[in-house]
Amino acid sequence: MSKDNSESEAIGRIKKPDRKKGEIFARVIDIYGNDRMRVFCEDGVHRIGRIRGKIKKRVWIRKGDLVVVNPWDWETEIKDKLGKAEISWRYKKNEVAWLKKHGILPERLDLNNIPV
Repeated sequence: MSKDNSESEAIGRIKKPDRKKGEIFARVIDIYGNDRMRVFCEDGVHRIGRIRGKIKKRVWIRKGDLVVVNPWDWETEIKDKLGKAEISWRYKKNEVAWLKKHGILPERLDLNNIPV
């Protein structure tokens, strides 16, 4: 019996952003290298995301992936300069589909709606 990975992968628990800790959904727009990438957050702000050290070598993040970020609140905002955030989680395709199906994923983060 062969099994199809896309449908047979059971979805157990799916991590949702912890709003108390300031975590939000984001999409990866560009990859800069050195564990940094440009992300578009659900609050409508572009930021520079840095991959957290705990997941750095374990998870490969590509352009267009849905991630959970924690914006840096201690950083002073400077006009015409992107803020920073820490990327702490990446969702797989089947998890993104589940989030869309249950209405948890914001419309703003649809790949076709993201302003560049």
